[in-house]
Amino acid sequence: MQNRALIIGASGIVGSNLADQLLSTGWTVAGLSRGRTALAQAVEPITADLTSAASVSEALAGKSFSHIFFTAWSRQATEKDNIRVNGGMVRHVLDAVGPSGSVSHAALVTGLKHYLGPFEAYATGAVPITPFREEQGRQVVENFYYEQEDRVFEAAQQYDFSWSVHRPHTIIGYAIGNAMNMGVTLAVYATLCKQTGQPFLFPGSAAQWNSLTDMTDAPLLARHLEWAATSDAARNEDFNVVNGDVFRWKWMWSQIAGYFGIEAVPFDGEVRPLETRMQKAAPAWTEIATRFNLKEADIGKLVSWWHTDADLGRPMEVVTDMTKSRKAGFLDYQSTPDSFFALFDKLKTERIIPQ
Repeated sequence: MQNRALIIGASGIVGSNLADQLLSTGWTVAGLSRGRTALAQAVEPITADLTSAASVSEALAGKSFSHIFFTAWSRQATEKDNIRVNGGMVRHVLDAVGPSGSVSHAALVTGLKHYLGPFEAYATGAVPITPFREEQGRQVVENFYYEQEDRVFEAAQQYDFSWSVHRPHTIIGYAIGNAMNMGVTLAVYATLCKQTGQPFLFPGSAAQWNSLTDMTDAPLLARHLEWAATSDAARNEDFNVVNGDVFRWKWMWSQIAGYFGIEAVPFDGEVRPLETRMQKAAPAWTEIATRFNLKEADIGKLVSWWHTDADLGRPMEVVTDMTKSRKAGFLDYQSTPDSFFALFDKLKTERIIPQ
């Protein structure tokens, strides 16, 4: 059967870039979602409530796919609810498509909270030594990533297909309305600082300012997903996936400031979360959007202050090892500053931020 992909979360930061990658190499692509956000024109839209087994089963009845890609999650109030809802979403899809016998591979995108623990227990346990390596395994805490993995492993055994798990660091890429999008959040923050005269203050911790870190480019992650889905060396394996370079935020902050033509204020050791400082930013953004004829005047549809605060406020170094992918044959590399600048350029082209 021709490579026919079903992407769960095809309008998100990972799913949309994955759809572009697969379409560019000749795949047929469908996207399963609630239908609230338009998909790329070449992607077949399939609408269902992922939390309902009956809704998913009805939407996928009679459809066949060779590859399933899980690139979405639903944020809940507690980790117990995250486990219930997000594990259920995976189970509902695989139980609907598995019996057809057409599925050859399922890929799951999670992240480095596999090693750090979930948001509500963030880094409270014995965080593994950096750089994080796949063989370090799971933390002894509840984590919806582990539930999702177990549902994939269970279905793979039951329906006889291979799997791969992909653990990116913070993802840089174009997507609007995404709940975890540092790149767009920082672009909006820098724009606000430039247009209102606010200082471009680093919102995070001293550990993040001074320590080494890395990030994941969304197109690189898309290539990693396609590689694992079609490579024998990647069958039934878990992989970290980052750009391949490392940096310190004390350097990157000035690079981002330079792009926007503003001054990077030296970090003085005080954590200044964006979610607190930007509570009254909405009217200022509306005025900026009106003045520059931008597409989106609702700042709430662009930023994820809470997620950027969580990433930049970590109390420890977070660096990721890519040896396992390299040895298995994935050799792609991406400059992280170039990822940011490419995103900012696209945000300007799409009139999300001013030229």
